[in-house]
Amino acid sequence: MRYFVTGTAGFIGFHLARRLLDEGHSVTGFDGMTPYYDVALKHSRNALLQRYDAFRFHIGQLEDMDALRRAADSAMPDVIVHLAAQAGVRYSIDNPRSYTESNLVGSFNVLELARDLKPRHLLLASTSSVYGANEQTPFVETDKTDWPLTFYAATKKAVEAMSHSYSHLFQIPTTSFRFFTVYGPWGRPDMALFKFVDAIENQRPIEVYGEGGMKRDFTYVGDLVEAIVRLIGCVPVAGRPVSGPDVVDTLSPVAPWRIVNIGGGEPVGLLPFIETIENCLGKRAIRKMQPMQAGDMQATYADPRLLEALTGYRPRTSVEDGVAAFIRWYLEEWPSRPTIAA
Repeated sequence: MRYFVTGTAGFIGFHLARRLLDEGHSVTGFDGMTPYYDVALKHSRNALLQRYDAFRFHIGQLEDMDALRRAADSAMPDVIVHLAAQAGVRYSIDNPRSYTESNLVGSFNVLELARDLKPRHLLLASTSSVYGANEQTPFVETDKTDWPLTFYAATKKAVEAMSHSYSHLFQIPTTSFRFFTVYGPWGRPDMALFKFVDAIENQRPIEVYGEGGMKRDFTYVGDLVEAIVRLIGCVPVAGRPVSGPDVVDTLSPVAPWRIVNIGGGEPVGLLPFIETIENCLGKRAIRKMQPMQAGDMQATYADPRLLEALTGYRPRTSVEDGVAAFIRWYLEEWPSRPTIAA
């Protein structure tokens, strides 16, 4: 099949594109190569994808509708997977405008493309952050998401609602998935695992927010990609919900649209997570305990039953195995990455 994937130079987009290419599909990637974090890492990911004959890459901003349309038109996609976004919970406090432009305007442009190109399936990335101040756990897709704690979460919630309206009005089969703390090789340097490993390895202190009391439902990137690939084949059909023990489908009553958690449902405390990193590195962290930061959630905890009912799968990679895989990549590949101009 032919895929159009936004954000292919990003962490998750890179892994998904490589998986699709390995399976023999054609992938057209689109990415802005923005400097939110080390652009050399994005170029390194992109260079690996460009080794595939079936990969085509276009650089541009989501807000640039003309550039986005040229890329999508050249792809003639059967499936659109929209992963590109301005990421980062804390950065949205300092620079909310970039989230408006990328996540709201950019996602609107992708919806307009889908309206015109009529793909078999449109899939969009959302986040566990939309659950916000909801204290009921585990998080079920039908829980209220009316209390976002950050503007990042608010923009992702808005995109979910926008995609439903387009699905209803223009009969676009759409799945929006909520990610839960994705980690693994080729991950983002602004995320906890990368920051902790880099600091511990280089004998710098790490900042432990929430006095270490936070919990996260960590999702290994290979598991996440497996779930996305399986969901691609689960095209929503209005009036045909999935059934299963204690499963409530989020299929819309008026549109071929649903929302799905992608998480394993096994949250891990921040201190045990740090101890896992220390054990893998064989080094102790210098810990600086800090209070909770504005916008942080105390815990994330996915209910994976709908994902499992749809795909027969839920993320199962242990934190021990996933952290070890990241550290192998960090020690063997990250320090020796090629020097590429931003």
